[in-house]
Amino acid sequence: MALKTLRLIIITGLLLFSSLCIVQAQEVIEKPKEDHSYKPLTLKLNETGSKYIRFIVWHQMWLTTNNMAADNAKLQVTPSIRRSRFLAFTQVSSKFLILTHFGLNSLSPNNLSSLGSNGDAPQLFLHDAWAELKLNKSLYVGTGLHYWKGLTRMSNQSTLNFMTLDQSRPFIGWHSLGITDQFARHLGVYAKGAIEKFDYRVAINSPLRNNIGAGRDYGMNDSGLTYNGVINADRSGDPVGNAVIEGYFRYNFWDTESTKLPYAVGTYLGAKKVFSLGAGFFAHPNGMYDEQTGNHSSVTHLAVDAFLDMPTGDGNAINAYAAFMNFDYGDDYVSRWAGTGTAIYAQLGYYLKQAKLMPYVAIQNGNYDGLEDNISALDIGMNYYISGHNAKLTFEYHRIKGDIREGAIATGGDSLSQLRLQLHLFL
Repeated sequence: MALKTLRLIIITGLLLFSSLCIVQAQEVIEKPKEDHSYKPLTLKLNETGSKYIRFIVWHQMWLTTNNMAADNAKLQVTPSIRRSRFLAFTQVSSKFLILTHFGLNSLSPNNLSSLGSNGDAPQLFLHDAWAELKLNKSLYVGTGLHYWKGLTRMSNQSTLNFMTLDQSRPFIGWHSLGITDQFARHLGVYAKGAIEKFDYRVAINSPLRNNIGAGRDYGMNDSGLTYNGVINADRSGDPVGNAVIEGYFRYNFWDTESTKLPYAVGTYLGAKKVFSLGAGFFAHPNGMYDEQTGNHSSVTHLAVDAFLDMPTGDGNAINAYAAFMNFDYGDDYVSRWAGTGTAIYAQLGYYLKQAKLMPYVAIQNGNYDGLEDNISALDIGMNYYISGHNAKLTFEYHRIKGDIREGAIATGGDSLSQLRLQLHLFL
């Protein structure tokens, strides 16, 4: 009996010890790391994947302070949805492509409505919808509500991979926003293509017509001009101002960039070695109207820019961009975003791969004939890349000085100064 009991104790002990060893071994073995890598949301329509539908969904959530430059300002933080978007494009043949993009912009407590469909709350609306045909390897033509824009790379900026927190404000890159276009998109016809390291895009568009109030003069001097020539017939009663013509031309010295879609990449985070020079234009014949004389005049903008994005070793990368723009709306006219005169924009950032950080600085300066002082803007920020551009946090100090259009005077000073925090996710 004692022997049987002893055997039972020994067997039980061995089993317990073995179980303990197994548990400890399992604890020692490192748990597999969670896979955060991103694979594009693509529905393959054939076995090779040459026919497909690609989906992109993204959100940009903001926390912003009030204007800290205002007299006696008390800190307030406001949440908002800067962008909530859905985009899909499909290619079932190399000969044609269609793209649809919709979403909302800038939803905040100030424009929310009780039922989501009443009042002035931002709603889901169509951003892009175009169809494209391939005529040959260097020429594609398309039509619809499109984003194939002229003037600068910044005018064609993608909102998925900014190097800075957002597009530079005032929106000199999107200078026609809400004036001749629907949120930086025109209805029209475009042509685009690439010949080795040179690529181009040109478009002929129909301007927005229901822009009542958007074409007003913000200048300190009365120019007598409004940017609404398309809704005012000429002296003979004939319609004019019906065409916007724009284009952008670029030469890539090192790696070439894709022209499948119009959206220009903000930074490749060292994945490509890119250096390009570009030049562009924007022309709107008879786009301006003189309320006093009844005469029409034209809008003509010209620009040059340069873009650098390259690895520097150890996975780090540098990003730099600069643009010079010459705007001409007519004597002394100041538009919602730019004005007759010149503007410069420049940005510089450095990607630290090990830390997943990218500090940056961006400056803007507008020298417009219709204003006594220059308009300047400064952005200083830091990107933290949780998973590249697919998941990142951005913290930024944003300042605009001397711009009455940004509400600086209404808030008690000549400057707008904010802290902004963004959570950006896209799949």
